[in-house]
Amino acid sequence: QVHLVESGGGLVQAGGSLRLSCAASGRTLRTYAMGWFRQIPGKEREFVAAISRSGAMRYYTDSVKGRFTISRDNAKNTVYLQMNSLKPEDTAVYFCAADEAVVPVTGAPHYDYWGQGTQVTVSA
Repeated sequence: QVHLVESGGGLVQAGGSLRLSCAASGRTLRTYAMGWFRQIPGKEREFVAAISRSGAMRYYTDSVKGRFTISRDNAKNTVYLQMNSLKPEDTAVYFCAADEAVVPVTGAPHYDYWGQGTQVTVSA
């Protein structure tokens, strides 16, 4: 079992940047594909980005391509989401999640472990 804790959220103006971190304890993160999701009240949790165990494969939802970058440091047991050129529509609670699959997937139900989330608010 792995325990995930997100950090790095906050309030930023449109066009600004934030870097989210997801630190893991318990099992080593190198055995999991990792994903970032986001959710606003009343909406389903939305896929943002995913990365394979080695970091060789990365996937993004269309709305963040070219602005967000997912990465991982398995030695530090941490996954990151660098968010640039932020827009008000990026405002949400961001969650990281771990999936025991070899290839990362975009569907939230596939993920086995979740963090508690970190709030990102982008002002116009």
